[in-house]
Amino acid sequence: MTASVTRGRVLFAAAVVLAAAAAWTAHHVLAVIGAIDGGGHRFTYAYAAMFLLLIWQLGTSYLEKPAVVTDRMQGHLDALHVVGIVPAYNEDPGALRACLESMIFQTRKPNTIYVVDDGSKLTEGYQPIKRWFLDVAPVHGIIAAWHIQPNAGKRHAQAAAVRSTPAADVYWTVDSDTISDPDALRELLKPFADPAVQSVAGVVMAANVRSSFLTRFTDLWLVTGQLTDRSSLSVFGCVWVNSGPIAAYRAEVVRDNLGAYLTETFFGQRVPFSDDSLLTLFAMVRGRTVQQPSAFAFSLMPENAGHFCRMFLRWMRGSFIRTWWRVRYLSLRSIAWWLHLLRWAATVVATVLFVAVAILSPIIDPDPRAIPWLVAVPLIVGYGQALRYMTVRRSDQSTAYQWGTWLLTPVAVVFALVVLRAIRWYGIATCWRTGWGTRKKVEVALGS
Repeated sequence: MTASVTRGRVLFAAAVVLAAAAAWTAHHVLAVIGAIDGGGHRFTYAYAAMFLLLIWQLGTSYLEKPAVVTDRMQGHLDALHVVGIVPAYNEDPGALRACLESMIFQTRKPNTIYVVDDGSKLTEGYQPIKRWFLDVAPVHGIIAAWHIQPNAGKRHAQAAAVRSTPAADVYWTVDSDTISDPDALRELLKPFADPAVQSVAGVVMAANVRSSFLTRFTDLWLVTGQLTDRSSLSVFGCVWVNSGPIAAYRAEVVRDNLGAYLTETFFGQRVPFSDDSLLTLFAMVRGRTVQQPSAFAFSLMPENAGHFCRMFLRWMRGSFIRTWWRVRYLSLRSIAWWLHLLRWAATVVATVLFVAVAILSPIIDPDPRAIPWLVAVPLIVGYGQALRYMTVRRSDQSTAYQWGTWLLTPVAVVFALVVLRAIRWYGIATCWRTGWGTRKKVEVALGS
């Protein structure tokens, strides 16, 4: 499976968004002028503020460009000792095999691949994969290691690899259900040519995008989010969360913070999830955290609603917990701290506006003329953001299939406004519940 950024599609999407933004800017300018003169809607100023934030996010996302390197820089990157870490726990054997194959056959091979079986119930079933891996990896010049330990959680599995690889310059984190694009590692390393860069995120796509309507929708929602929200943050060097399936860190960032990484607690409860966002925070304290939009990986996504909701709830609890650590440990002089504060303020305002406009207003002060706007505005915004999804071409999808996925944007919009928002606030309200919540058995198989 491969993916690539298509320049023509990027230019087309940018032109459409620019034209729509210009027209909508004129509308908001007139609305604000009317409000200053005593007219306009009671939420005019709030609408204008949210519009500015939206335009800022979309506009800056198109400013993100993949890092490129000179021959001299490439020589420095080629000399780095890169260790790929693959924690495995109750993973589908077929998915684990595909994961390791994709790592071995990289165009820039890792120096070491370290697999940690974290007390899986499938340890015996992994034996053929283990034998194959230990035989094949060295043939391709890769040091292969396979460690089995009692179940201790993903962080401790990664720590076992870190402690055993003192020569590493960069750690490449890969989830055991992830197939890496052949150029993933080569692209992921390029931003490290800048000494200030401490961590690099790649772009995650759904490997099982054709399995169900849910996985197809998830791919649209997930890729759009990475190429809008995360891309806009990357421009400023302050990506908040690297995706676990494809990320890279300078080795000293991980080693120097390993104790805190393994012992994190919140309200006295051990925190086993949100490992990727904590590693990203460690990196952000030291320097720049960026995304390389030309580094891709394909992960298995939930194929039923219950699994998806548990996954997203875990993400939201982790996101809220991480909020406190960012406020505490990031410097007030850093743009990351202020962007973080701005984003949370926007989240609160957006939620209040949604409740006031979509729920309370129709009951208290019904206005039939407002209904078309309530429907049209979220859809227009959603379609504009989702154009970013079309800037990536996948080897396993036709252009027609991809446009068909883009047409699912209304589903993504409604789902995000109603279901995901409710899960987010429920996660915040129950943040002290820090159980992992998934993977007691194989939940998604590669060929399912």
